[in-house]
Amino acid sequence: MSLDPQVVAYRAARAATGTPPLYTQTLAEARAADLAAIRAGGGDVEPVHRVRDTSVPGPGGELPLRVYRPAGTGPLPTLVYFFGGGWTLGSVETADGICRRLANATPCQVVTVGYRLAPEHPFPAAVLDCQAATRWLAEHAADLGVDPDRLVVGGDSAGGNLAAAVTLLARAAGGPRLAGQLLVYPNTDQRAAPRPAGDGPAADRDADDQDPLLFNRHSVDWYRGHYLADPADAADPLASPLLADDLSGLPPALVLTAEHDPLRDEGERYARRLREAGVPVRASRYPGMIHGFFAMPGVFDAGRRAQDEAATFLRDVFGLPAPPVAGTPVAAPAGEGR
Repeated sequence: MSLDPQVVAYRAARAATGTPPLYTQTLAEARAADLAAIRAGGGDVEPVHRVRDTSVPGPGGELPLRVYRPAGTGPLPTLVYFFGGGWTLGSVETADGICRRLANATPCQVVTVGYRLAPEHPFPAAVLDCQAATRWLAEHAADLGVDPDRLVVGGDSAGGNLAAAVTLLARAAGGPRLAGQLLVYPNTDQRAAPRPAGDGPAADRDADDQDPLLFNRHSVDWYRGHYLADPADAADPLASPLLADDLSGLPPALVLTAEHDPLRDEGERYARRLREAGVPVRASRYPGMIHGFFAMPGVFDAGRRAQDEAATFLRDVFGLPAPPVAGTPVAAPAGEGR
């Protein structure tokens, strides 16, 4: 299928403004540009009943957390969300729009984790940080009003990769018990992929993956080069969850992919392997869409639909009823919501 008309318009706007690919910029420039693009595409900022910043101990120092809490008392089902950015870009600000909307639309508490970035902190620093934060939330559930029996991990792109890795570590360590995993166009195989040659559909797909105006194979290689200080680390299942020998016993999953995304196939292969291992899996491919659409509901209608699908999955694994009007923010008391 061809690109969605909204993607065509988005691509044309990038061409008209001469927006350079992130992989051609310095790290500082790319980090600033990535956040600016996400904010521009995120749509209206939804108020949440309560939002606060805190921190928890991590293997390399304090880890920033941002906590989005809908109205309600006592322990709440909680999504631990890991932002995207190729393990190289991003912060708790990156996933702000996603976390606000999921907190309201589910509704549930959402906690996003400020893990360490590469290349300053290469693999496995980000994995260990995300594992440490998830474990801390389970072991100190009362501190942040977490229901430890209803804890889900999730993330988009590199964040989806980290969420999948955390489920592997939790299974190996005997906990914490996770109720689900939300994987949005996740990286699951860090090995360098062979390139199609010649004419035909495979070659056409490869040309599509090289489009400099969209996330492409050069983007994937650039991020991987920062994250994996040793290319041999690509064989580690914590870097490439698809390479894990056994995926049985992992929590139920929702895997979302985009048709025109170089990560599409590896995300869908991971969904199939989870299903073959007996894990309950829902998998949705969004036709005509590109990498990053989930974070840009202000640009792509499919981004809002995908966030709604994520909220439905979360309600199901948390055992929550559908809200009267899906996605409607809860009014915040004066001085609390932001």
